[in-house]
Amino acid sequence: MSTQVVVLGSGYAGTGAVKRLEEELGSDAELTWVSENDYHLVLHEAHRCIRDPSVESKIALPVDDIKAPETKFVKGHVENVDVDERVVELDDDEVDYDYLLVCLGSATAFYGIEGLEEYSYELKGLDDAREIHTAIKSAAEDASRDDPAQVIVGGAGLSGIQSAGEIAEYRDIHRAPIDITIVEGLDEVFPGNDPELQGALRKRLVNKDIDILTGDFISKVDEENIYLGGGEDEEPDTLDYDVLIWTGGITGQKEVAEADIDKDERSNRIYADADFQTSDDRVFSLGDSALVEQGTDSVAPPTAQAAWQAADVAGENVSRAVKGQPLKTWNHEDKGTLISVGDDAVAHGVKLPMFGDVPINVFGGPAARTLKKSVATRWIADITSPRRAFEAWGDM
Repeated sequence: MSTQVVVLGSGYAGTGAVKRLEEELGSDAELTWVSENDYHLVLHEAHRCIRDPSVESKIALPVDDIKAPETKFVKGHVENVDVDERVVELDDDEVDYDYLLVCLGSATAFYGIEGLEEYSYELKGLDDAREIHTAIKSAAEDASRDDPAQVIVGGAGLSGIQSAGEIAEYRDIHRAPIDITIVEGLDEVFPGNDPELQGALRKRLVNKDIDILTGDFISKVDEENIYLGGGEDEEPDTLDYDVLIWTGGITGQKEVAEADIDKDERSNRIYADADFQTSDDRVFSLGDSALVEQGTDSVAPPTAQAAWQAADVAGENVSRAVKGQPLKTWNHEDKGTLISVGDDAVAHGVKLPMFGDVPINVFGGPAARTLKKSVATRWIADITSPRRAFEAWGDM
């Protein structure tokens, strides 16, 4: 009987690993790809759909246009992984495996903040982007109001900055009465990064008429207000809102909570060595699902860039495990950061051919915009076709 190799998830990690496995697996192995979506979403461009939902046709790539005909695809939501029986339990099906690659991505972390999950939108998929677009459009067009619609974006990381930028572009294109505020609990936008990059992003956000509040964490949310700070001896500040978008963090998927694999018990993210093998030698994991070891007290960052890099090695390693060959280790290489703020963009730490191996610290303008488009469309070309990439260029 053929060896059964199963990949869970159609994000960057799962999609990239499937492509590599199709190259590496021999004829005595069968590959099954499982996802609740029958498309791959270019997630780092999903914020574009907030401004214009039609962009989804460029960034939602059908599974059938990605996989080889021999690869079996099963559409279903993963409910549990039984490592003893080597079975993936779906909502209405089961899939047996000999080797499993878990790439289920992440869920939004709400940190137990009262009301936050109930009243906020998140941006983890196409449905989320559509809902945010509809909510902003409805709030701006509310004929009963005399004041601008208040849109609050919680979190000034990559997703928060890019979402706020798209909302600003929507406001300006449609001359919509919208006020936009980013709320960040730490002291600066894009926390923990180069101050020059933080300054460049802040400047562009301000130029887009986006207000920035830093240094106070959201402590509570109700149907009309968010509450900032506060404590035993002081009342929290309040901000009213019409639309609240939360982008403040990630956690693992609850679907692997019962799986008998070593994982962080708080987040359910799976511990994996630098070769992506977990505590079960038949189970591998990468992407946002995993905490992939990168030296002492260090793990790979939960970014699209890291997932792209890791998927290639992980796919090869699963094939090596099937063949009884030694596994390769992987080390993440930071190739820089690209962030869009509406139609503008900022690049940091990237290497351009004309400058050799010396990374450029911070730059914006047409060069940064073109580079960001190039990265997105190159990925689309790699997993589908150059034609699809060309068609997507204008919307990236």
